[in-house]
Amino acid sequence: MMDAMPEPGQPLIRPSSTDHPLYDSVVEACRSVYDPEIPVNIYDLGLIYTIEISDEGAVDILMTLTAPGCPVAGEMPGWVADAVEPLPGVKQVDVRLVWEPPWGMDMMSDEARLELGFM
Repeated sequence: MMDAMPEPGQPLIRPSSTDHPLYDSVVEACRSVYDPEIPVNIYDLGLIYTIEISDEGAVDILMTLTAPGCPVAGEMPGWVADAVEPLPGVKQVDVRLVWEPPWGMDMMSDEARLELGFM
């Protein structure tokens, strides 16, 4: 069965566990991973869609890539998991690639736009 489209009024991207004590360190770990073709980390590029953290320390990350044909598509989720897994308090990490909604330049942080000369 295919995933149903989000209900009208529902965000396309599930909200992250921003109030979890581990959230900031998980974000920093994601910022240590770079897209090999773009000199900006994947978090500021807007490739990390959702960081869900359970009370038990299980981290579920939904991410995308700038393009489905990205040469490192198979490797990047592993890089993210390798960056997040060693953090104190993290019990397990699951990183999944999603293609909806498609990534766009509007998802980049201001820092990334500045870095790439779009501002």
